[in-house]
Amino acid sequence: MPHPELITFGETMVVLDPVQKGPLRNVAQFNKRFGGAESNVSIGVVRLGHTAGWISQVSDDELGDYLVNSIRGEGVDTSQVKRTSDAPTGLYIKERIREGANQVYYYRKNSAASLLSKEQIDWGYLKEAKIIHVSGITPFLSESCRDLTKEIVHFAKENDIFISFDPNLRYKIMASIENHKEIIMNIAKQADLFMPGIDEATYLFGIKEPDTIFESCKKMGMKNVILKDGANGSYFMGGLEKGFVSSIKVDKVVDPVGAGDGFAAGVLTALLEGKSLKAAVERGSVVGAMVVTVAGDMEGLPTIRQMGQFLASNQDVQR
Repeated sequence: MPHPELITFGETMVVLDPVQKGPLRNVAQFNKRFGGAESNVSIGVVRLGHTAGWISQVSDDELGDYLVNSIRGEGVDTSQVKRTSDAPTGLYIKERIREGANQVYYYRKNSAASLLSKEQIDWGYLKEAKIIHVSGITPFLSESCRDLTKEIVHFAKENDIFISFDPNLRYKIMASIENHKEIIMNIAKQADLFMPGIDEATYLFGIKEPDTIFESCKKMGMKNVILKDGANGSYFMGGLEKGFVSSIKVDKVVDPVGAGDGFAAGVLTALLEGKSLKAAVERGSVVGAMVVTVAGDMEGLPTIRQMGQFLASNQDVQR
């Protein structure tokens, strides 16, 4: 396998996905799946014709085997995934409240991935990457993961590796860390591409207007920023580029989970191909729209061929 163009790191969990809608107390059967922001991005990048590696730690048992085998089966390099018998693989359970709306219950405290540390990293492996994609989830899994994230971001800066950062705010796990906004913003300031949702940016900056948020980002030295506004579209700013790309409308939102990860995969593969920031946002919008039409975290991530078919059949796509 060629060395991955994109490398990311973080926790992927086993997902119990109910076969019917309604309160979990009334659900008797579940499908076993897997999901995690970082592995979702990695899989999305591979399906779009590029190479990706995922760094994590899983339990040394059947569930750990399931995660590694499944993600490796998608073409992602899992050679840097560690195994431990000291902690379980994380778990989350979905509750399908109604079509297109889910509640998620996490069981990830003291998980195998939360024990991952900077001492376990092969820095030579990271050095060959073109992009290192960072999620705002990882630094809040544990103190060792916080140190790990800090060291990887520092390493990427030192070695002139492009840093992509999706804050992917998880308010429940951040709540116990008093300076959680500072932690997120310190990463954002160092990133070459910052991709918050507009609600996340409002929470972090305390302001709502995209132009005002962009001005604040510029003052902090941020180079490229994409503000995702859900079904409305995405604002972007980078170099001499600035604008807005409308989201692609879909007939039915089946499952919104993973849309942001698909968007990131679309954006990052376009940038790997040397495309403009606007073109990258356009691709991200297509991938994000496709993801929400399929149940599951990563099941809807398209291949290049599938994306082409989707574009050909959608006459409302703005080019």
